[in-house]
Amino acid sequence: MLRQTLTQKLQQKLSPLQIQQVKLLEVTALEMAERIMREVDENPALEIGEDPDLKQEDDLSFDNPEGDNEDFTLGDYASDDDIPDYRTRLEKASPEERREFVPVSVNTSLHDFLQEQLELQELDESLKVAADYVVGSIDDDGYLRRNADALSDDLAIQLGLEIPVPTIREIIQMVQGFDPPGVAACDLQECLLLQLRRKPHSELVEKTIRLLETSFEDFSRKHYDVILKRMDWSNDELREIIQEIVRLNPKPGSMYGSSLQESMEEITPDFMLENEDGVLNLTLNNSSIPELHVSPDYNIMLKDYQGNVKNQTREAREAIQFARQKVEAARWFIDAVRTRQETLMRTMQSIVDYQYEFFLDGDEKSLRPMILKDIALRTGYDISTISRVSNSKYIQTESGIYPVKFFFSEGMQTDSGEEVSAMEIKNILRSNIEEEDKQKPLTDEQLCEILEARGYQIARRTVAKYRDQLEIPVARLRREL
Repeated sequence: MLRQTLTQKLQQKLSPLQIQQVKLLEVTALEMAERIMREVDENPALEIGEDPDLKQEDDLSFDNPEGDNEDFTLGDYASDDDIPDYRTRLEKASPEERREFVPVSVNTSLHDFLQEQLELQELDESLKVAADYVVGSIDDDGYLRRNADALSDDLAIQLGLEIPVPTIREIIQMVQGFDPPGVAACDLQECLLLQLRRKPHSELVEKTIRLLETSFEDFSRKHYDVILKRMDWSNDELREIIQEIVRLNPKPGSMYGSSLQESMEEITPDFMLENEDGVLNLTLNNSSIPELHVSPDYNIMLKDYQGNVKNQTREAREAIQFARQKVEAARWFIDAVRTRQETLMRTMQSIVDYQYEFFLDGDEKSLRPMILKDIALRTGYDISTISRVSNSKYIQTESGIYPVKFFFSEGMQTDSGEEVSAMEIKNILRSNIEEEDKQKPLTDEQLCEILEARGYQIARRTVAKYRDQLEIPVARLRREL
């Protein structure tokens, strides 16, 4: 039986400014600089540089200043070829001055590199669009996770292009011929085979291809005895083949600019921490983030034309409404950027205060157990805000560059009652696994016994969880010949 009832529900809705602030918290310093430049491009009421008249902006005064602004008219504002002020200043600036307010990425991304090679191919318009889509579907590691059937459906649904599945396969094969070798593979097996098939022909390469084509699962599980019996190879032959495979790249896209975790030199820290005689000074890295202000010309224009709305033409009223929206959007964005900076600093300062001993000496044993809730309670922000600040952010210290999330870990107690960070436990696990006999690698049970002997009472499943977090495989997969 259907019934109609009336209920009251309290819901919290975010304002456009709050939504913008939340999104900006998640981006890195370089991404923030790009985001600002994009906003300036899209909003002519938003300008880069110091505000030429702070009093004018703060007081919302629309008095017409002396100079070129007297010649600024509604026709100038409405023209299609209106050039934002920052573009003019960039064109006249020296190379050194340009670097002050234009972020430049020196690292070519994998997709940019693939696009450069794609431009050299002679394709008709529809195939070019399809090839663009295929390249755009390749992930940062260099893999194409969607098959030809799925890509054909995507093109039909999203772009209205009917590209046959066999043609999609031909496009994929074309892209697989691009550099880096192994790109656009669907899985690890295909990635390694693509690289081997581009090597000069040799008996070793042929044997390696044969192994991967016929016994990849046994190889990935390190069932070497099964492989030796099936292939009738000696231990030395198999060892040489394994070395050939080890020299291949399992992630062909990882060498490019999109993979920050793989290359520390590509990381731009969001925070800088200096130790001055035991006093830690934290600053926000704003070197690539320019100052912003609302265009004085737009404020002047609004003042000039808002006095006598009734006697204005419809086009003029529409122009004024458009200008008002752009000014409001500019103010919203400036406030969002300011709030972002304040939130980042307040959060990171609380983390520095919490982990003060570590930042003084750089010894990971000094790290205290710390979870998101600890910092949320100190700052007054909710846990989701702390999480957004922590993700993808880095801090430069005297002992190196660290991801902010590095400082968060659960804690446990030793037999003596001392509280230690899970980071210390992971370091012990990593150290013992690095020093183990690779022909008889340590099992999780044996690792538990090692930790217990050092005073850490940890269950085997916890050891397995920490090992997984360290991206270390189980003992069977660490075994070597």
